[in-house]
Amino acid sequence: MRRLIKRFAAVTLLFAILLGGLPSVYLADAHGMQQRVPGRGRVDRRLAGWELAPVILARIKPPKFRARDFRITDYGARAGTDAGNVNDNTEAIRRAVEACHAAGGGRVVVPPGVWQTGAIHLKSNVNLHVSEGATLKFSADPEKYLPVVYTRFEGTECMNYSPLIYAFEQENIAVTGRGVLDGSASNDNWWKWARRSGDGDPPARADITKLREMAERGVPVSERVFGAGHYLRNSFIQPYRSKNILIEGVRVINSPMWEIHPVLSTNVTVHGVTVDTHGPNNDGCDPESSRDVLIEDCVFDTGDDCIAIKSGRDADGRRVHVPSENIIVRNCTMKDGHGGVVIGSEISGDCRNVFVENCRMDSPNLDRALRFKSNARRGGVIENVFMRDVAIGRVSEAVLTIDFLYDTGAAGEYRPTLRNVSLERVQSTSSPRVMWVVGFPGVTIENVSFTDCTLRGVEAAEVMNHAGSVSFKNVTIEPARKARSVNSPQSAPGP
Repeated sequence: MRRLIKRFAAVTLLFAILLGGLPSVYLADAHGMQQRVPGRGRVDRRLAGWELAPVILARIKPPKFRARDFRITDYGARAGTDAGNVNDNTEAIRRAVEACHAAGGGRVVVPPGVWQTGAIHLKSNVNLHVSEGATLKFSADPEKYLPVVYTRFEGTECMNYSPLIYAFEQENIAVTGRGVLDGSASNDNWWKWARRSGDGDPPARADITKLREMAERGVPVSERVFGAGHYLRNSFIQPYRSKNILIEGVRVINSPMWEIHPVLSTNVTVHGVTVDTHGPNNDGCDPESSRDVLIEDCVFDTGDDCIAIKSGRDADGRRVHVPSENIIVRNCTMKDGHGGVVIGSEISGDCRNVFVENCRMDSPNLDRALRFKSNARRGGVIENVFMRDVAIGRVSEAVLTIDFLYDTGAAGEYRPTLRNVSLERVQSTSSPRVMWVVGFPGVTIENVSFTDCTLRGVEAAEVMNHAGSVSFKNVTIEPARKARSVNSPQSAPGP
Protein backbone atom coordinates (compact mmCIF):
# COMPACT_ATOMS: atom_id res chain seq x y z
CA MET A 1 0.00 0.00 0.00
CA ARG A 2 2.80 2.45 0.89
CA ARG A 3 4.47 1.79 -2.46
CA LEU A 4 1.20 2.48 -4.27
CA ILE A 5 0.74 5.74 -2.39
CA LYS A 6 4.31 6.87 -3.20
CA ARG A 7 3.87 5.98 -6.88
CA PHE A 8 0.54 7.81 -7.02
CA ALA A 9 2.12 10.90 -5.42
CA ALA A 10 5.02 10.87 -7.87
CA VAL A 11 2.69 10.51 -10.87
CA THR A 12 0.45 13.28 -9.55
CA LEU A 13 3.47 15.61 -9.12
CA LEU A 14 4.66 14.81 -12.66
CA PHE A 15 1.26 15.63 -14.17
CA ALA A 16 1.11 18.85 -12.12
CA ILE A 17 4.45 19.94 -13.54
CA LEU A 18 3.48 19.03 -17.10
CA LEU A 19 0.12 20.77 -16.85
CA GLY A 20 1.51 23.86 -15.13
CA GLY A 21 -0.49 23.33 -11.97
CA LEU A 22 2.15 24.25 -9.41
CA PRO A 23 1.95 27.60 -7.57
CA SER A 24 4.60 30.29 -7.93
CA VAL A 25 7.89 29.51 -6.18
CA TYR A 26 11.21 31.31 -5.85
CA LEU A 27 14.54 29.51 -6.08
CA ALA A 28 17.65 31.16 -4.69
CA ASP A 29 20.99 30.64 -6.39
CA ALA A 30 24.49 32.04 -6.04
CA HIS A 31 23.79 35.18 -8.02
CA GLY A 32 20.26 36.18 -7.13
CA MET A 33 16.88 34.57 -7.50
CA GLN A 34 15.00 32.89 -10.30
CA GLN A 35 11.25 33.50 -10.52
CA ARG A 36 8.83 30.86 -11.77
CA VAL A 37 5.78 31.97 -13.69
CA PRO A 38 2.52 31.47 -11.71
CA GLY A 39 0.98 28.15 -12.62
CA ARG A 40 3.91 27.09 -14.79
CA GLY A 41 6.99 24.98 -14.27
CA ARG A 42 9.42 26.96 -16.41
CA VAL A 43 11.70 29.75 -15.26
CA ASP A 44 10.58 33.17 -16.53
CA ARG A 45 13.75 35.17 -15.84
CA ARG A 46 16.46 35.78 -13.31
CA LEU A 47 15.98 38.44 -10.68
CA ALA A 48 19.35 40.01 -9.99
CA GLY A 49 20.62 42.86 -7.86
CA TRP A 50 18.04 45.40 -6.75
CA GLU A 51 15.27 43.59 -8.66
CA LEU A 52 15.29 41.05 -5.85
CA ALA A 53 14.60 43.59 -3.07
CA PRO A 54 10.83 43.99 -3.74
CA VAL A 55 10.42 40.21 -3.73
CA ILE A 56 12.05 40.05 -0.29
CA LEU A 57 10.02 42.98 1.04
CA ALA A 58 6.78 41.36 -0.08
CA ARG A 59 7.49 38.44 2.25
CA ILE A 60 8.39 40.53 5.32
CA LYS A 61 5.18 41.29 7.20
CA PRO A 62 5.02 42.46 10.85
CA PRO A 63 2.90 40.26 13.10
CA LYS A 64 -0.59 41.35 14.12
CA PHE A 65 -1.98 41.03 17.62
CA ARG A 66 -5.40 40.89 19.21
CA ALA A 67 -6.72 44.22 20.48
CA ARG A 68 -6.49 43.23 24.12
CA ASP A 69 -4.20 44.67 26.81
CA PHE A 70 -2.68 42.96 29.83
CA ARG A 71 -1.30 45.68 32.11
CA ILE A 72 1.58 44.46 34.24
CA THR A 73 0.10 46.34 37.23
CA ASP A 74 -2.87 43.95 37.12
CA TYR A 75 -0.42 41.12 37.83
CA GLY A 76 1.32 42.72 40.78
CA ALA A 77 3.92 44.99 39.18
CA ARG A 78 4.94 48.11 41.14
CA ALA A 79 7.13 50.93 39.87
CA GLY A 80 10.10 52.44 41.66
CA THR A 81 10.88 51.53 45.24
CA ASP A 82 8.88 50.79 48.37
CA ALA A 83 10.35 51.56 51.79
CA GLY A 84 13.73 52.01 50.16
CA ASN A 85 13.63 48.59 48.48
CA VAL A 86 13.61 48.26 44.71
CA ASN A 87 10.50 46.45 43.46
CA ASP A 88 11.40 43.38 41.41
CA ASN A 89 8.71 42.91 38.76
CA THR A 90 10.14 39.83 37.07
CA GLU A 91 7.39 37.52 38.33
CA ALA A 92 4.59 39.99 37.65
CA ILE A 93 5.72 40.45 34.04
CA ARG A 94 6.02 36.68 33.64
CA ARG A 95 2.43 36.24 34.81
CA ALA A 96 1.22 38.93 32.41
CA VAL A 97 3.04 37.28 29.48
CA GLU A 98 1.61 33.86 30.38
CA ALA A 99 -1.94 35.26 30.69
CA CYS A 100 -1.67 37.08 27.37
CA HIS A 101 -0.35 33.98 25.64
CA ALA A 102 -3.02 31.72 27.16
CA ALA A 103 -5.77 34.11 26.03
CA GLY A 104 -4.63 33.94 22.43
CA GLY A 105 -2.41 37.03 22.44
CA GLY A 106 -2.45 40.78 22.73
CA ARG A 107 -0.27 43.44 24.36
CA VAL A 108 1.52 43.17 27.68
CA VAL A 109 1.57 46.85 28.60
CA VAL A 110 4.27 48.52 30.67
CA PRO A 111 2.78 51.88 31.78
CA PRO A 112 4.81 55.06 32.49
CA GLY A 113 7.29 54.73 35.35
CA VAL A 114 10.52 52.88 36.10
CA TRP A 115 10.04 49.14 36.38
CA GLN A 116 12.85 46.92 37.69
CA THR A 117 12.98 43.41 36.22
CA GLY A 118 15.10 40.41 35.42
CA ALA A 119 14.84 38.26 32.29
CA ILE A 120 11.64 38.49 30.25
CA HIS A 121 10.73 35.45 28.13
CA LEU A 122 8.21 36.17 25.39
CA LYS A 123 5.59 33.69 24.23
CA SER A 124 3.80 33.38 20.90
CA ASN A 125 1.28 36.11 20.03
CA VAL A 126 2.59 38.46 22.75
CA ASN A 127 3.53 42.08 22.11
CA LEU A 128 5.56 43.56 24.98
CA HIS A 129 4.52 47.21 24.75
CA VAL A 130 6.70 49.72 26.63
CA SER A 131 4.65 52.91 26.82
CA GLU A 132 6.07 56.38 26.33
CA GLY A 133 7.40 57.52 29.69
CA ALA A 134 8.09 53.93 30.77
CA THR A 135 11.51 52.44 31.46
CA LEU A 136 12.10 48.74 31.83
CA LYS A 137 15.25 48.74 33.93
CA PHE A 138 16.91 45.36 33.86
CA SER A 139 18.83 44.10 36.86
CA ALA A 140 22.62 43.94 36.69
CA ASP A 141 22.56 40.84 38.92
CA PRO A 142 23.52 37.82 36.76
CA GLU A 143 21.35 35.54 38.94
CA LYS A 144 18.28 37.25 37.50
CA TYR A 145 19.12 35.59 34.15
CA LEU A 146 19.14 32.02 35.40
CA PRO A 147 18.41 29.20 34.71
CA VAL A 148 20.57 29.03 31.61
CA VAL A 149 18.95 28.93 28.18
CA TYR A 150 19.89 27.72 24.72
CA THR A 151 21.68 30.64 23.08
CA ARG A 152 24.67 31.75 21.03
CA PHE A 153 27.72 33.57 22.32
CA GLU A 154 29.77 35.22 19.58
CA GLY A 155 28.54 32.71 17.00
CA THR A 156 28.90 29.55 19.12
CA GLU A 157 25.90 27.74 20.60
CA CYS A 158 25.87 27.08 24.32
CA MET A 159 23.78 27.10 27.49
CA ASN A 160 24.28 30.48 29.12
CA TYR A 161 22.63 33.35 30.95
CA SER A 162 19.30 34.27 29.42
CA PRO A 163 19.23 37.35 27.19
CA LEU A 164 17.39 40.21 28.87
CA ILE A 165 14.43 39.73 26.50
CA TYR A 166 14.35 36.21 25.05
CA ALA A 167 12.10 34.00 22.95
CA PHE A 168 12.81 30.40 22.00
CA GLU A 169 10.85 28.71 19.19
CA GLN A 170 8.00 31.24 19.34
CA GLU A 171 6.06 33.05 16.61
CA ASN A 172 4.22 36.35 16.32
CA ILE A 173 6.15 38.26 18.98
CA ALA A 174 7.01 41.93 19.41
CA VAL A 175 8.67 44.56 21.56
CA THR A 176 7.09 47.94 20.79
CA GLY A 177 6.39 51.39 22.21
CA ARG A 178 8.13 54.71 22.78
CA GLY A 179 9.63 53.71 26.11
CA VAL A 180 13.18 52.86 27.18
CA LEU A 181 14.89 49.51 27.63
CA ASP A 182 17.76 50.04 30.07
CA GLY A 183 20.16 47.11 30.43
CA SER A 184 21.90 48.72 33.46
CA ALA A 185 25.30 47.63 32.11
CA SER A 186 28.37 49.59 33.16
CA ASN A 187 32.05 49.16 33.93
CA ASP A 188 31.01 48.07 37.42
CA ASN A 189 29.14 44.96 36.23
CA TRP A 190 28.67 43.33 32.82
CA TRP A 191 31.18 45.43 30.90
CA LYS A 192 34.06 44.71 33.27
CA TRP A 193 33.85 41.04 32.25
CA ALA A 194 35.24 42.10 28.85
CA ARG A 195 37.74 44.69 30.13
CA ARG A 196 41.37 44.06 30.90
CA SER A 197 42.50 44.74 34.43
CA GLY A 198 46.13 45.80 34.38
CA ASP A 199 48.22 43.33 32.38
CA GLY A 200 45.83 40.40 32.84
CA ASP A 201 43.22 38.96 30.49
CA PRO A 202 39.59 40.02 30.79
CA PRO A 203 37.60 37.76 33.17
CA ALA A 204 35.72 36.30 30.19
CA ARG A 205 38.82 35.14 28.32
CA ALA A 206 39.10 31.67 29.89
CA ASP A 207 35.40 30.93 29.33
CA ILE A 208 35.52 32.12 25.71
CA THR A 209 38.51 29.86 25.06
CA LYS A 210 36.78 26.92 26.76
CA LEU A 211 33.59 27.36 24.73
CA ARG A 212 35.45 27.54 21.44
CA GLU A 213 37.47 24.45 22.28
CA MET A 214 34.25 22.59 23.13
CA ALA A 215 32.79 23.54 19.76
CA GLU A 216 35.93 22.41 17.90
CA ARG A 217 35.75 19.02 19.68
CA GLY A 218 32.06 18.63 18.85
CA VAL A 219 30.84 18.64 22.45
CA PRO A 220 26.99 18.59 22.41
CA VAL A 221 25.43 21.99 23.05
CA SER A 222 23.58 20.62 26.09
CA GLU A 223 26.96 19.99 27.70
CA ARG A 224 28.39 23.45 26.96
CA VAL A 225 27.00 24.86 30.19
CA PHE A 226 28.11 28.27 31.42
CA GLY A 227 26.05 30.80 33.36
CA ALA A 228 26.67 30.94 37.11
CA GLY A 229 30.35 31.21 37.97
CA HIS A 230 31.29 32.13 34.40
CA TYR A 231 31.72 35.37 32.47
CA LEU A 232 29.96 35.09 29.13
CA ARG A 233 27.72 38.14 28.73
CA ASN A 234 24.20 37.93 27.35
CA SER A 235 22.55 39.78 24.47
CA PHE A 236 19.74 42.27 25.12
CA ILE A 237 16.92 41.14 22.78
CA GLN A 238 17.26 37.66 21.28
CA PRO A 239 14.54 35.75 19.42
CA TYR A 240 15.97 32.26 18.83
CA ARG A 241 14.51 29.85 16.24
CA SER A 242 11.48 32.11 16.04
CA LYS A 243 9.43 33.73 13.29
CA ASN A 244 7.24 36.76 12.64
CA ILE A 245 9.06 39.24 14.87
CA LEU A 246 8.68 43.01 15.33
CA ILE A 247 10.98 45.31 17.30
CA GLU A 248 9.62 48.85 16.98
CA GLY A 249 9.95 52.30 18.49
CA VAL A 250 11.87 51.56 21.68
CA ARG A 251 15.13 53.16 22.81
CA VAL A 252 17.83 50.71 23.93
CA ILE A 253 20.58 51.83 26.32
CA ASN A 254 23.30 50.27 28.48
CA SER A 255 23.35 46.80 26.97
CA PRO A 256 25.57 44.03 28.39
CA MET A 257 26.60 43.05 24.85
CA TRP A 258 24.85 42.81 21.44
CA GLU A 259 21.54 44.69 21.44
CA ILE A 260 19.10 43.19 18.92
CA HIS A 261 20.16 39.68 18.02
CA PRO A 262 17.71 37.47 16.08
CA VAL A 263 19.20 33.99 15.64
CA LEU A 264 17.93 31.30 13.25
CA SER A 265 14.79 33.39 12.83
CA THR A 266 12.58 34.35 9.90
CA ASN A 267 10.45 37.38 9.00
CA VAL A 268 12.02 39.99 11.27
CA THR A 269 11.19 43.72 11.25
CA VAL A 270 13.27 46.22 13.24
CA HIS A 271 11.63 49.62 12.79
CA GLY A 272 12.14 53.04 14.31
CA VAL A 273 14.45 51.81 17.07
CA THR A 274 17.13 53.99 18.69
CA VAL A 275 20.20 52.23 20.03
CA ASP A 276 22.50 54.33 22.20
CA THR A 277 25.01 52.25 24.14
CA HIS A 278 28.82 52.35 24.10
CA GLY A 279 30.04 49.35 26.05
CA PRO A 280 32.37 46.66 24.69
CA ASN A 281 30.87 44.58 21.86
CA ASN A 282 27.77 46.75 21.93
CA ASP A 283 26.65 46.01 18.37
CA GLY A 284 23.34 47.62 17.46
CA CYS A 285 21.58 44.91 15.44
CA ASP A 286 23.05 41.50 14.61
CA PRO A 287 20.88 39.26 12.43
CA GLU A 288 22.54 35.85 12.70
CA SER A 289 21.64 32.87 10.51
CA SER A 290 18.33 34.62 9.88
CA ARG A 291 16.38 35.33 6.70
CA ASP A 292 13.93 37.94 5.47
CA VAL A 293 15.01 40.76 7.78
CA LEU A 294 14.08 44.45 7.43
CA ILE A 295 15.95 47.12 9.44
CA GLU A 296 14.57 50.57 8.72
CA ASP A 297 14.27 54.09 10.15
CA CYS A 298 16.61 53.27 13.04
CA VAL A 299 19.37 55.28 14.73
CA PHE A 300 22.54 53.51 15.87
CA ASP A 301 25.11 55.10 18.19
CA THR A 302 27.17 52.19 19.45
CA GLY A 303 30.38 50.96 21.03
CA ASP A 304 30.91 48.44 18.22
CA ASP A 305 29.34 47.78 14.82
CA CYS A 306 26.04 49.55 14.14
CA ILE A 307 24.71 46.59 12.14
CA ALA A 308 26.67 43.33 12.00
CA ILE A 309 25.33 40.40 9.97
CA LYS A 310 26.56 37.00 11.15
CA SER A 311 26.04 33.26 10.62
CA GLY A 312 28.02 31.35 13.24
CA ARG A 313 31.67 30.91 14.06
CA ASP A 314 34.26 28.36 12.91
CA ALA A 315 33.36 24.67 13.35
CA ASP A 316 30.11 25.45 15.14
CA GLY A 317 28.96 27.77 12.39
CA ARG A 318 29.74 25.10 9.80
CA ARG A 319 27.91 22.48 11.90
CA VAL A 320 24.68 24.51 11.99
CA HIS A 321 25.38 25.96 8.52
CA VAL A 322 22.43 28.31 8.15
CA PRO A 323 23.22 31.50 6.21
CA SER A 324 21.97 34.98 6.84
CA GLU A 325 20.10 35.99 3.72
CA ASN A 326 17.61 38.44 2.27
CA ILE A 327 18.37 41.38 4.55
CA ILE A 328 17.30 44.95 3.78
CA VAL A 329 18.65 48.02 5.61
CA ARG A 330 17.12 51.35 4.67
CA ASN A 331 16.60 54.89 5.94
CA CYS A 332 18.88 54.39 8.95
CA THR A 333 21.34 56.74 10.64
CA MET A 334 24.68 55.41 11.82
CA LYS A 335 26.70 57.53 14.26
CA ASP A 336 29.52 56.13 16.42
CA GLY A 337 30.59 52.56 15.73
CA HIS A 338 33.27 50.32 14.27
CA GLY A 339 31.25 50.02 11.06
CA GLY A 340 27.96 51.21 9.59
CA VAL A 341 26.96 47.92 7.95
CA VAL A 342 29.30 45.00 8.63
CA ILE A 343 29.22 41.38 7.49
CA GLY A 344 31.27 39.10 9.75
CA SER A 345 33.37 38.17 11.41
CA GLU A 346 31.34 35.17 12.62
CA ILE A 347 30.27 34.28 9.08
CA SER A 348 31.08 30.56 8.73
CA GLY A 349 27.49 29.76 7.71
CA ASP A 350 27.60 32.19 4.72
CA CYS A 351 25.65 35.32 3.83
CA ARG A 352 23.85 36.46 0.70
CA ASN A 353 21.43 39.04 -0.64
CA VAL A 354 21.99 42.14 1.50
CA PHE A 355 20.59 45.51 0.42
CA VAL A 356 21.49 48.87 1.98
CA GLU A 357 19.92 52.12 0.79
CA ASN A 358 19.11 55.70 1.78
CA CYS A 359 21.21 55.66 4.93
CA ARG A 360 23.26 58.39 6.57
CA MET A 361 26.60 57.53 8.16
CA ASP A 362 28.60 60.26 9.84
CA SER A 363 30.78 60.47 12.93
CA PRO A 364 34.46 61.05 13.69
CA ASN A 365 34.04 57.88 15.77
CA LEU A 366 32.64 55.79 12.89
CA ASP A 367 35.46 53.71 11.42
CA ARG A 368 34.00 52.37 8.16
CA ALA A 369 30.79 52.56 6.13
CA LEU A 370 30.70 49.05 4.61
CA ARG A 371 32.91 46.37 6.12
CA PHE A 372 33.57 42.68 5.50
CA LYS A 373 35.66 40.63 7.90
CA SER A 374 36.66 36.97 8.11
CA ASN A 375 39.74 34.76 8.16
CA ALA A 376 40.93 31.25 7.31
CA ARG A 377 39.34 29.71 10.41
CA ARG A 378 35.92 31.22 9.84
CA GLY A 379 35.80 31.12 6.04
CA GLY A 380 32.31 31.62 4.66
CA VAL A 381 30.86 32.73 1.33
CA ILE A 382 29.54 36.29 1.19
CA GLU A 383 27.77 37.27 -2.02
CA ASN A 384 25.31 39.72 -3.50
CA VAL A 385 25.73 42.81 -1.33
CA PHE A 386 24.32 46.05 -2.72
CA MET A 387 24.58 49.59 -1.36
CA ARG A 388 23.07 52.66 -3.00
CA ASP A 389 22.12 56.25 -2.21
CA VAL A 390 24.13 56.35 1.01
CA ALA A 391 25.52 59.65 2.31
CA ILE A 392 28.73 59.31 4.30
CA GLY A 393 30.24 62.17 6.25
CA ARG A 394 33.47 61.39 8.05
CA VAL A 395 34.79 57.86 8.58
CA SER A 396 38.12 57.24 10.25
CA GLU A 397 39.44 54.29 8.16
CA ALA A 398 37.75 53.80 4.76
CA VAL A 399 34.45 53.85 2.93
CA LEU A 400 34.86 50.15 2.06
CA THR A 401 36.90 47.73 4.16
CA ILE A 402 37.46 44.08 3.25
CA ASP A 403 39.57 42.46 5.96
CA PHE A 404 40.26 38.76 5.45
CA LEU A 405 43.27 38.93 7.76
CA TYR A 406 40.98 39.70 10.69
CA ASP A 407 42.10 38.23 14.04
CA THR A 408 43.90 34.94 13.20
CA GLY A 409 44.29 35.82 9.51
CA ALA A 410 45.60 33.19 7.10
CA ALA A 411 46.08 30.49 9.76
CA GLY A 412 43.44 27.92 8.83
CA GLU A 413 41.91 25.75 6.11
CA TYR A 414 38.79 27.72 5.22
CA ARG A 415 39.40 30.46 2.67
CA PRO A 416 36.68 33.12 2.70
CA THR A 417 34.93 34.16 -0.52
CA LEU A 418 33.45 37.56 -1.35
CA ARG A 419 31.73 38.23 -4.66
CA ASN A 420 29.19 40.54 -6.25
CA VAL A 421 29.46 43.73 -4.18
CA SER A 422 28.07 46.95 -5.64
CA LEU A 423 28.26 50.51 -4.33
CA GLU A 424 26.08 52.87 -6.37
CA ARG A 425 25.48 56.58 -5.91
CA VAL A 426 27.46 56.61 -2.68
CA GLN A 427 28.82 59.98 -1.56
CA SER A 428 31.41 60.61 1.12
CA THR A 429 32.82 63.84 2.52
CA SER A 430 36.00 62.79 4.32
CA SER A 431 37.95 59.58 4.76
CA PRO A 432 41.60 58.53 4.95
CA ARG A 433 40.99 56.36 1.86
CA VAL A 434 38.20 54.89 -0.23
CA MET A 435 39.26 51.25 0.14
CA TRP A 436 41.17 49.16 2.63
CA VAL A 437 41.27 45.65 1.18
CA VAL A 438 43.52 42.90 2.51
CA GLY A 439 43.44 39.20 1.75
CA PHE A 440 45.92 36.36 1.39
CA PRO A 441 46.67 33.69 -1.24
CA GLY A 442 43.65 31.49 -1.84
CA VAL A 443 40.90 33.93 -0.89
CA THR A 444 38.34 35.03 -3.48
CA ILE A 445 37.43 38.70 -3.86
CA GLU A 446 35.68 39.32 -7.15
CA ASN A 447 33.26 41.66 -8.85
CA VAL A 448 33.43 44.61 -6.45
CA SER A 449 32.22 47.75 -8.19
CA PHE A 450 31.71 51.48 -7.62
CA THR A 451 29.25 53.25 -9.92
CA ASP A 452 28.23 56.94 -10.04
CA CYS A 453 29.97 57.70 -6.73
CA THR A 454 31.57 60.91 -5.48
CA LEU A 455 34.18 60.36 -2.79
CA ARG A 456 35.73 63.54 -1.42
CA GLY A 457 38.40 64.42 1.10
CA VAL A 458 40.47 61.29 0.49
CA GLU A 459 43.75 61.64 2.38
CA ALA A 460 45.92 58.65 1.42
CA ALA A 461 46.53 55.95 -1.15
CA GLU A 462 44.33 52.88 -1.23
CA VAL A 463 45.40 49.71 0.57
CA MET A 464 44.91 46.69 -1.72
CA ASN A 465 46.57 43.39 -0.90
CA HIS A 466 45.37 40.20 -2.66
CA ALA A 467 42.36 42.33 -3.49
CA GLY A 468 40.95 40.47 -6.49
CA SER A 469 39.14 42.83 -8.86
CA VAL A 470 37.59 46.21 -8.15
CA SER A 471 36.02 48.32 -10.91
CA PHE A 472 34.98 51.97 -11.19
CA LYS A 473 32.44 53.57 -13.52
CA ASN A 474 31.73 57.29 -13.45
CA VAL A 475 33.43 57.76 -10.09
CA THR A 476 35.01 60.96 -8.79
CA ILE A 477 37.69 60.63 -6.12
CA GLU A 478 38.71 63.98 -4.69
CA PRO A 479 41.89 64.12 -2.59
CA ALA A 480 42.56 66.96 -0.23
CA ARG A 481 43.97 69.24 -2.96
CA LYS A 482 43.31 67.69 -6.34
CA ALA A 483 40.40 65.90 -8.01
CA ARG A 484 40.58 63.03 -10.43
CA SER A 485 37.70 61.47 -12.33
CA VAL A 486 37.31 57.88 -13.39
CA ASN A 487 34.70 57.89 -16.14
CA SER A 488 35.16 54.50 -17.70
CA PRO A 489 35.33 50.98 -16.29
CA GLN A 490 38.76 49.89 -15.14
CA SER A 491 40.15 47.24 -12.86
CA ALA A 492 42.43 47.48 -9.91
CA PRO A 493 43.64 43.89 -9.48
CA GLY A 494 45.45 42.91 -6.35
CA PRO A 495 48.77 41.15 -6.35
